[in-house]
Amino acid sequence: MKVVYFTESLLPHVDGVSRTLAQLFGFLERNGVDFRVYSPFVPGPDVSWSGRVRPVRYVRFPLYPDYRVTLPVLGSMGRQLDEWKPDLVHLVSPTPMASRAQGWARKRGIPVVSSFHTHFVSYFRYYGVPWAEGFGWRQLRKFYEKCERVYAPSDSIIAELAEHGITNTELWSRGIDLARFSPDHRAAELRAQAGADPDTPVLLMVSRLVKEKDMADLVEMDRILRQRGNMYRLVLVGDGPMRGELQAALPDAHFAGHQSGEALARWYASGDVFVFPSTTETFGNVVLEAQASGLPTVVVDKGGPPDLVQPGRTGFIARPNDPAHLAQQCERLLRDADERARMGHQARDAARERDWSAINGRLTESYRRVIDRHRPTPRR
Repeated sequence: MKVVYFTESLLPHVDGVSRTLAQLFGFLERNGVDFRVYSPFVPGPDVSWSGRVRPVRYVRFPLYPDYRVTLPVLGSMGRQLDEWKPDLVHLVSPTPMASRAQGWARKRGIPVVSSFHTHFVSYFRYYGVPWAEGFGWRQLRKFYEKCERVYAPSDSIIAELAEHGITNTELWSRGIDLARFSPDHRAAELRAQAGADPDTPVLLMVSRLVKEKDMADLVEMDRILRQRGNMYRLVLVGDGPMRGELQAALPDAHFAGHQSGEALARWYASGDVFVFPSTTETFGNVVLEAQASGLPTVVVDKGGPPDLVQPGRTGFIARPNDPAHLAQQCERLLRDADERARMGHQARDAARERDWSAINGRLTESYRRVIDRHRPTPRR
């Protein structure tokens, strides 16, 4: 089986998509699946599969310059692929380059699949163009109806896609590295750095600091909690264009900046409660990472994160865009150390059930079914 991927997100750029693909590509390599990747990012030589990545031309995304959008020109790539003859094309995002690759594959009778990672359509309302959401969904339908399968990370997102007429979906969930994210990485020095003594709970959020993560709700939640006399330290791990604005709005919070690797794992484990107000997540990798680190999690009832939380067992689910209700759910944990400990242990147990090998094994089996359906029936 030969699979070619087109993706705008890849290591060394770090986000949920690139981390998911890194797990998948490592799995494919270990299991003898031949693959190539076309991307504006190319990993360093320390990544075992970096030699399979072919760089493509790109422009920077205006709203978030760290992101790169590939240009819709196949050129020599098309000739390379004609020679390599892939069995399947996987388009990671509905970008101009992906549309060209989709057309290339369909002309040659090669099956195309895609995956839904980022809720781009919902971002429009955060940047002053909410009227564009309807247009965005129409464009997504046109793109995805030309794919054999659309792999979505959660049942909630599959249901939302169906509401917008996208029904050729299949679940491709997400796993977790339980050695990397663990309560064992708890660090007293990090808590002290954040201004928290052993008896002061740390309310943690790990996220890009951007509007579409509903940061305004986080600010209002913090105001309500403090107004009600709760004693805690709010810690934000991550960076982004809103950092300056948030530092002004949250003068009592600790901003740890962008973290990765072991440093990120230590910040997770050094928290006590994880809060995530975002309504635009398709899965919520940070929620699963927090659970694996032994933290009860408070999320909102929108997108993928509520699928990860068992209310009253591993955390709580608040109403979306309701800071008062979010504050109420967080307060239940901030004021009860025994409840935090109980739910944290149960969150860690729940994370144990998400094995990457099993998840990516199911994806490759789906690949094979799609390829088999496109093979010509032998003549008798």
